[in-house]
Amino acid sequence: MALLDFLNKEHTVAGPSFNRWLVPPAALAIHLCIGMAYGFSVFWLPLSKAIGIKESVACPADMSFMAEVFSTTCDWKISMLGWMYSMYFVFLGLAAALWGGWLEHAGPRKAGVVSALCWCGGLVISALGIYTHQIWLMWVGSGVIGGIGLGLGYISPVSTLIKWFPDRRGMATGMAIMGFGGGAMVGAPLADKLMKHFATPTSVGVWETFLALAAIYFVFMMAGALGYRVPAAGWKPAGWNPPAAKAENKMITTRHVHVSRVWGIPQFWLVWGVLFLNVSAGIGILAMASPLLQEVFGGRLIGVNLTYNELDTAQKAQIAAIAAGFTGLLSLFNIGGRFAWASCSDYIGRKATYFVFLVLGLILYASIPTLAHAGNKALFAGFFCIILSMYGGGFSTVPAYLADLFGTQNVGAIHGRLLTAWSAAGVLGPTLVNYVREYQLAHGVPKSEAYDMAMYMLVGLLVLGLVCNLMVRPIADKYFMTDDELATEKRLAREREVQVSAGAGGAAVGTVRSNPAVAVLAWAAVGIPIIYGVSVTLQKAAVLFK
Repeated sequence: MALLDFLNKEHTVAGPSFNRWLVPPAALAIHLCIGMAYGFSVFWLPLSKAIGIKESVACPADMSFMAEVFSTTCDWKISMLGWMYSMYFVFLGLAAALWGGWLEHAGPRKAGVVSALCWCGGLVISALGIYTHQIWLMWVGSGVIGGIGLGLGYISPVSTLIKWFPDRRGMATGMAIMGFGGGAMVGAPLADKLMKHFATPTSVGVWETFLALAAIYFVFMMAGALGYRVPAAGWKPAGWNPPAAKAENKMITTRHVHVSRVWGIPQFWLVWGVLFLNVSAGIGILAMASPLLQEVFGGRLIGVNLTYNELDTAQKAQIAAIAAGFTGLLSLFNIGGRFAWASCSDYIGRKATYFVFLVLGLILYASIPTLAHAGNKALFAGFFCIILSMYGGGFSTVPAYLADLFGTQNVGAIHGRLLTAWSAAGVLGPTLVNYVREYQLAHGVPKSEAYDMAMYMLVGLLVLGLVCNLMVRPIADKYFMTDDELATEKRLAREREVQVSAGAGGAAVGTVRSNPAVAVLAWAAVGIPIIYGVSVTLQKAAVLFK
């Protein structure tokens, strides 16, 4: 046996005595780590003064963009840092679309290990980029390499958990990706503490924090990857049989579309547009959540009637901690929305659920500037929490939307291709918010009002998304596979599945019976960080509602 054979899919097949509830904590261990991508806005302000330490050292006005990229004498603009955030989601979508098929052959364990190496290795390369003040190393490290790790880590538990929970597919989808939404809830407060611990008169403490996070995340992600198991061919929960098809619902098909045809189907592009526009709006806010709150409310966050620029260093540190809590609070609602909205869609339908997302979202976005000017911190935070719950709900609902429209035979591969919408949104959303903010500031608009125009532009995106969703109709018959094509596809799928030898009673050869104590420990390993994140988040966010 070769040294790394234990990573192969055939060595991860579980027998009938395996406890399927061991797989969700393995998925959470990986998603809670890579989900820190959502919390990277806590690094933007410290990194924007990595040279000046107390205040940013601006680059000369006549310095070219390329000169800024390689400069070691002036600080980075937040808009330059924001490109790393965009790269995360560009390469997440590309990796999911390009290597989704490979993952089905290689199995989730091998994909999880590669994800850990890419994500944590990217953090190490980024730390070197911060230490040498070379932003291109951050873009390559976390943006490109880390983004590939995000894509592989994101899709590996989704397909695996759906296979383990065919009786609770919606719950499984939400469970698979809720950790990704909650990564910032745990990581943002932790990163804030680490930066304060490592900060010195000559360092803002970010590169040291990146290294610490890389080490912590590597341990968790490897544990999660090694904990993955896949069900044997033909496995199903005891006593469960597939439910009868809901033939009365025309939006839910009982037939199947081959993944090779989706590029030419209008409904695919309409759903792509819905996800792209909904995510662009939400991700634009997530990318700037920490500086947005600090600059809009300034001293009002700590009961001082001063703008952000008028605060001293100690006061800025206070509101930075509150903003980290705000970022985590958004993450908490991001998680909750993935369960609540996906469950709601089972009752009212996927199309109706997205209708709620888009209509309610545009109303809330349009209200944000008014709330900010009125200084209403509680409603401001509350509206963003609802917005982010719908952002998370959009991700957990879309796999079911695709399964309804295109059938279940190739839904995993189709979902991987749809995630290119996330890649595009990762560019548009943060870029729009970042550059509109800088444009406003350059034209003399106060920081507290610099986000107003961006909010109204996000409303426009949601209106377009609403139009796309209203145009979605059932798939035309000509796009579905024929009976012969479906039979061929199922035969190929069976050939790709791992066949397990069985003894008496169907028990797989080599099966190790699961110890209930192991499941308790596995859930504790991911549950304790989540409880910590929730506790810290609620404590720090409480000031927003005073």
